[in-house]
This record gives sequence, structure tokens and C-alpha cells, in this order.
Amino acid sequence: MAMTGVLRPGHAQMRVLDLAESRRFYRDVLGLVETGEDAQGRVYFKCWDERDHHCLVLREADRAGIDLIGFKVLNAATLDQLERDVQAWGLATERVPAGELLETGERVRFTLPTGHVFELYADKTHVGNGLGQVNPPPWGPAADHGIAPTRLDHCLLYGPNIAANKAFFTQVLGFYLVERIVGPVEAGEPEIAIFLSCSHKTHDIAFVEYPEPGKLHHLSWRMPTWERVLRAGDIMGMNKVPIDIGPTRHGTTRGETIYAWDPSGNRFETFCGGYEPYPDVQPITWTQDGFGHGLDFPHGKLHESFLTIVT
Repeated sequence: MAMTGVLRPGHAQMRVLDLAESRRFYRDVLGLVETGEDAQGRVYFKCWDERDHHCLVLREADRAGIDLIGFKVLNAATLDQLERDVQAWGLATERVPAGELLETGERVRFTLPTGHVFELYADKTHVGNGLGQVNPPPWGPAADHGIAPTRLDHCLLYGPNIAANKAFFTQVLGFYLVERIVGPVEAGEPEIAIFLSCSHKTHDIAFVEYPEPGKLHHLSWRMPTWERVLRAGDIMGMNKVPIDIGPTRHGTTRGETIYAWDPSGNRFETFCGGYEPYPDVQPITWTQDGFGHGLDFPHGKLHESFLTIVT
């Protein structure tokens, strides 16, 4: 498919309770590459096979959770047009100046109906993956350091009024609905979860209906194979990382997964697989009584912690 408009997830800024402990965890256990620290004390990381300067920013705070999610767009002209489109849809925007995040150009920031701070940007410094651009090898030493995901894959966010988020993402940002979870028939089958893509992944972002705004369920880290997900589970065990679910397979998205918690209680996922949809796909529907298999296909189980714990 032609990649225009919004391209992909670019970064997340996350709150952690102990920056030194979290820095060690994301560098040495998750295996991200540390790329900088700014004057505010925020620490920056990228996955080994990502080319841009960072995908994760950690900020110490008195409560865990998510500050913002940023998606990269095609170019500066696209950013300008999307800013006008966002405003025309009814959301107020602000321009965050270049350099407010290290090695990042101007960003257009706004708050989604679910209460999440979301931003778009066109420019971030290309630092490469350490393999070079001419006749590169398939991997280098960083690919075996810790869990070593290849990229930030997606995020799942909890908040109210996901119907408005769906309208905004599909009508303004060019995303399309890939899968959904609906509630009881007697309630009119409202969508209680939506999985949205701007690419040919099963989801680049997802939302679940929840009374409190601005909540993080998880950041997901892309693993290249199921075997690497299993290796991630071994590394979690060796480092006494608390696991929420897995290893298992989702029915929803068909992804293979382990969910666990970082030292601050922010949930993260090591994820691989999934099918490859295109914008003309017919969305898949999961009913509430069938979602046990959507969440954990082998067991058909609704895990209470997965459904109730957010930051």
C-alpha cells in the first residue's frame, strides 16, 4: 500500500517511579538502546532495528502512566494539513517547538476524546541501526542484548468515549478499523474496544472504553519470531519480572504474546505475528462472551488483571 499521511507509531513518553531503576530495566532487561538524556532529566531509548533517534522517553514522576503518544507523518506539508484537519474536526492544537524532545522537529499536539495527549511530527534525527546502509548484515550485537525488540509496535489505551476516537482516527487521520469487541446485544452492541491501523499491521493503536481518561494499558514491543517471544519469557524469569499473561496466542489479531510489568507497574507486551490487513478489510467482531478466546485463545480465559489494571 502507498504510505502517505500518518506513517507509524513514533514515540511514547512514559512516567516511571524510579528513573535509575527504570533506566536499567529498559536498557539491560528489555534491551533497548539508550540514545540520550535531556536537560529535564528525561531518558531516551530506541529499539535496535529502529532508525530514528528514539521511540521511548522516560520521565520520573510520583505516579506511573503515559504522558503522550506520538506518530510520525510523511513530511512537513502533511503535518501542516493534518493540523488544519484536526482543528476543523473540533480539537484544539498546539505547536510544540523543535528540540523540546531531543533530535525531534516541531510537533502538533492535541488531546483525544479519551483524554490522551496525542501528537504528530514529521522530523526526527536518523541515527540508524548500527548495521550501515550498504551491504549490511542482518543483525548485530544489539539484537542479542536483553529481550531486544525490533521496534515499538503499538499501544493500547483506556478512556471514555472511544466512539469519538474511532470517528476522529478514521475520518481525520486516515486509520481504518481492523477488529472490534462489542458488548451485550441488549445494550445495543456498543463497541467496547477498537483496533485501528494506519498501515498493514493488525493495529497501530487500540482503545478500550473506560470511565477514567488518559489511562495506559500497555506499550507493545515487536519481536521477530515466536521463538524470540519465548526467549523474552526466559529473560523475564531470570530477572524476576512479574508476568501478567503468557506466553500465549491472541484470537484477536492472532498475535503471539507475553504481557508483563516494568518496575513502576506499567504493563508492556512482547508481541509477534498477526495477519496483514489492508484498508479494504472487513472488520472482525468479537463478542463479549467470545472474548476469552480473543484474549487467550488456548485457554479461552478472561484474565481479571488484564481487564482491570491500568496506569
